[in-house]
Formats: sequence, C-alpha cells, structure tokens
Amino acid sequence: MRILIVEDDALLGDGLQAGLKTVGFLPEWLQDGQSAWRALTVETFAALVLDLGLPGLRGIDLLKRLRGAGHSLPVLILTAQDAVAERIAGLDAGADDYLVKPCDLGELAARLRALIRRSAGQARPVLRVGPLELDPAAHIATYQGRLLDLSAKEFALLHELVREAGRVLSKETLMQRLYAWGAEIESNAIEVHIHHLRKKIAPGIVVTLRGVGYLLPRDIA
Repeated sequence: MRILIVEDDALLGDGLQAGLKTVGFLPEWLQDGQSAWRALTVETFAALVLDLGLPGLRGIDLLKRLRGAGHSLPVLILTAQDAVAERIAGLDAGADDYLVKPCDLGELAARLRALIRRSAGQARPVLRVGPLELDPAAHIATYQGRLLDLSAKEFALLHELVREAGRVLSKETLMQRLYAWGAEIESNAIEVHIHHLRKKIAPGIVVTLRGVGYLLPRDIA
C-alpha cells in the first residue's frame, strides 16, 4: 500500500520510511506542506501520515485544504504536540487518527491498516473474496485453504485487487500504487505479476479488460 509521510525532521522521516517499508507499506516521504499538497493533487495514496509542525504550509492547514477539496484520504496525525486542544483541533480539521511522537512502529502500522480498511468499508482485518483470504498484517494469503507463495510485489498487487474487488483498476493506477517515485519499471511489469498470480492461484482469478484494466470479481470460486 502506497502511503505519504510528511515530516520535516530528517532523522524521523527517514526512520519512518524505512520502518514502514519493512512491514509491507510503500512509503513516500516529503518534508514540507507545499510539496505534500502538490503530490496529493496528482498522485494516489492509501493514507497520509502528517506532522503538524511543518515549515511553510502547516500540517493543520494542509489537512483543512485537503478536506476542503473533498479528499477522503485517511489521515493520521503524528506530532509532538500532545495537548488535548491540539488533538481536538486536528481531529476536528478532518484527521482520522492521532499519535504522539515518539510512537511504536508496530502501533503506527496497525493504525494505518485499520484506517485503510475502514476507508474501503472493510471492518475485518482479514480480507475475503470467495475462497481467497488475505491477511495484510501477517503478510499471508490463502486460496481454498492453500497457502500462496507470493513475492512482495505479487502480494501487494493482490492486496490492491482484493481491496477493490469488483472494480476495474487500470494498469497506470496499479503501477502508481505499487512502485515508488523514480523506480525503474519495466513496461510489462504489471502484466508479468498478473501472469504469476494466475499461475499461483487460478487461471481466471484476475480478469483482463483490454484497454481498460484488471478486475478481481467478487464472485470468484
């Protein structure tokens, strides 16, 4: 899952990016509010981790601008400002959750997974589509009770398809969600991963709609 971290502290930002990557996220990191706003208007993210004490455009103002523009992106505020009034202001401005620095990486990851689940209308931690089950926290996927041996990218791709089962996702959307900024990507990377998923799960598990994108049906058997 691709997320955006906006944190001006270089040591903390680098640590968050590295840590969240180890637990299955694809984190991008920016250090000021204006850059974050530009990225949010042209890129797709599953969630935003937002510091309030940013240079230039403050975190709270970025959040208000985001919500004012109609963005429903899950936002978790991560800040050293632990006063109750600050927490209330952040939540009232549109944040979905709030953590005070320093925080445990495991808790941050769990809260992000919960926010992303709820934003997709999924209450359960294990995602199910027919006989296909996926546990993002444990990084485990099964089909008809059989454990699937998936690479990190295959798991990430399957996660996106399961999260949006019944909805067509374009190749461009999937590439944006699965790969970091500046990554060198083969033009057929998504096709290759889809091919591997079909071999490892079932031939018809993912439907290709020529010129449109890929679909994981809700009624798979």
